[in-house]
Amino acid sequence: MSDAAVSTRPEGVLSGRYRLATLGMCALIGIAAFESLAVTTIMPIISRELDGEALYSLSFAAPLASGLVGMVVAGNWADRSGPRVVVIASMLLFAVGLLVVGTAPDMVVLLLGRLVQGVGSGAVIVGLYVMVARLYPPGLHPSIFAGFAAAWVVPGLVGPLVAGVVAETVGWHWVFLGALGLAVPAFFAVLPSLRRVPPPVVAEGGQRVPWSIGRILWSVGAALGVLALNLVSEFPTWLTVVVIVLAVVVLAVALRPLLPPGTLRATPGLPTLVLLRGLVGAAFLGSEVYIPYMLSAEYDFSASASGVTLTLGALGWAFASWVQGRLGDRVAQRDGIRIGIVLVLIGVVVAALTPLFHLPPAFLIATWAVAGFGMGFMYPRFSVLVLALSTESARGFNSSALTIADSTGSAVALALTGAAFGLLGGASSPIAFVACFTVGTGVAVLALALSGRAVPRGR
Repeated sequence: MSDAAVSTRPEGVLSGRYRLATLGMCALIGIAAFESLAVTTIMPIISRELDGEALYSLSFAAPLASGLVGMVVAGNWADRSGPRVVVIASMLLFAVGLLVVGTAPDMVVLLLGRLVQGVGSGAVIVGLYVMVARLYPPGLHPSIFAGFAAAWVVPGLVGPLVAGVVAETVGWHWVFLGALGLAVPAFFAVLPSLRRVPPPVVAEGGQRVPWSIGRILWSVGAALGVLALNLVSEFPTWLTVVVIVLAVVVLAVALRPLLPPGTLRATPGLPTLVLLRGLVGAAFLGSEVYIPYMLSAEYDFSASASGVTLTLGALGWAFASWVQGRLGDRVAQRDGIRIGIVLVLIGVVVAALTPLFHLPPAFLIATWAVAGFGMGFMYPRFSVLVLALSTESARGFNSSALTIADSTGSAVALALTGAAFGLLGGASSPIAFVACFTVGTGVAVLALALSGRAVPRGR
């Protein structure tokens, strides 16, 4: 091969120029994924030990709610000053949250730690997205986002089993403290690459993007609305309806300035694309958090055994991410998203049928791998499309909007499932689990109905 051919060969995400950045960012994503899957696996144990069954759904919704604030601040901060300081500050918050959760003596302290952790994890995702946009050429975006998707689910290959074994042997606290120990070297791996990120584009006149105090306050309002929805079971019956109505109104009003115009009305194009990301995340996560709980309550699975379902779902996600990366643009983005939604729908329908008819758990375990494949096949497509449809100055806003929709959709779904779970008898009633999975089914059906409005034909 000639020297000219070698010199013009396109660089990949693992070439010398990008290798450290790629590995460091994927490591951070992987640690966040491990922690997320670990919580899902061991939360039934934590809720029993800390007498926190009534706050089960809130333990998942709390970091999603506080993450809204982190995402908005991070998006604004990254557009204003670049992603460097955003990534550093958010990783420090994430570490503090892990430390608080890992040493929590009761459910209240654990929830406070989850709130702090949520701010950090929400912010770091946005910071990394903007880092990708400014450090990597557009031709490498599909590959790096496929890497992010794989890094999010690869820990699922061993994470649920490891978390279950650790919780059953030395205690659940060490799951979080172990994740904190892994986060330190990953953070230092990213640090050198942050210095190479070019500064943000400055508008004419030398003015940087201003702080959007209004959007930050709206994000706080949205977070409070999400938390209120997830606390309705703690209010007296006469107050429940009032709280729900007020929370929904606050949430709807607060989200409007945080999302592209027309998102809540499902306006075709980018707005519906952002909305769709929230719906598919809600259908998947809102169902997944109850799978280990259901297997434990209805089939006497241990924490490590119930984690097998999450592991297979992660395997499906990772394999689909690899397939999607290999296929490139041979499958249209529109078709890929629709295929993914259908596969998630299959998974949540089987999840609902399993406790209803007391089916063998093998059916659910197998089909959850199918649902995971659907998520891995479509999730990187959202990120690629949003960056492609965004201007340079709006990438931070639209990246944060994508993750805001994801977190808000999941948090609202958890509020609905948590309310249904409590009203129908909790872990002692199979119908309570059926109701939770039925919510996920309805959300997936809605996502499928709107998918044609999200991506124009031919893309």
